[in-house]
Amino acid sequence: MRLISAFLPIWLLAAAGYGARRRGLLGPDAASVLGRFVFHLAMPAALFLTMSATPLSRLSVLPLLAFTASTAAAVALSWLAASRWFGRPAAERPIWGMTAGYVNSANLGIPVAQQVLGSVSFLAEVVLVQNLLVTPVILIALDRAGDPEGRIRMRRIASLPLRNPVILGSAMGVVWSVRRLPVPPTAHATLALLGAAAVPAGLVALGASLHGAAPDVQPRPLPDAARAVDWELAAVAALKLVGQPLLALVIGLALHLTHVQLLTVVVCAGLPTAQNTFVFAQEYGVGQALANRGVALTTGLSLATLAAAAALLGP
Repeated sequence: MRLISAFLPIWLLAAAGYGARRRGLLGPDAASVLGRFVFHLAMPAALFLTMSATPLSRLSVLPLLAFTASTAAAVALSWLAASRWFGRPAAERPIWGMTAGYVNSANLGIPVAQQVLGSVSFLAEVVLVQNLLVTPVILIALDRAGDPEGRIRMRRIASLPLRNPVILGSAMGVVWSVRRLPVPPTAHATLALLGAAAVPAGLVALGASLHGAAPDVQPRPLPDAARAVDWELAAVAALKLVGQPLLALVIGLALHLTHVQLLTVVVCAGLPTAQNTFVFAQEYGVGQALANRGVALTTGLSLATLAAAAALLGP
């Protein structure tokens, strides 16, 4: 019951976005407009405040290593599957990887951690890993895919933090944390108000995008395109909800984590796909259908994964 109460606000906000779009309260461009607001304003503000308050000297090295390794493996496997098994174009593969390995560590991770783990301290480290390691890799790949010739240009990559507000907000937060710089009260209050809009706006955008979303299918020699999309979505969801937690469990056992650490790592790895995946797909105009369906499906089904992890590994 406690887990269900953690999921209910997520489902309700997405349903509100879907209902508002269906009834015409939001226009056809609502998902795009809200997504750009989250990507360019709300998310950077939230990430800056999170990173600036995260002390880098207190990291849980082995548990964080297990989580990071499971994330890297899930992203890589999904990226490979998108290329080798499903024939997806290069521009979509980063979104596939993110859908399979980028966990919802904020709006859902925090209440789940409070209910199952009794602490949210490890979530701050998960946020750190995802925003300093995973996000730049995904965004660099998307940026490269946007180049007409698919080139990796060092000058363009070096300037990415200045051109991408998500990376810039995270990087500035890390600088503030390392230098122990204070955030002026007025600036903190302003950024907190702006950052608080990231989660609800992202979820409403996600729900709105699900109304009338067309299958994102590229022409290829498959007899039933709709069934192919279903298989693709099922493969990504299975990797996210089963593969990543199992990888975390195996790696955690290999690293001889304590029982509490093992539960923490597996629960965090079993969180559903973050709505940031849809925001990124919307911003770069690739893989939106997989992203919005992937977020919705994994959010709906992850309750079973988390309940199983808590039952098997809980005290």
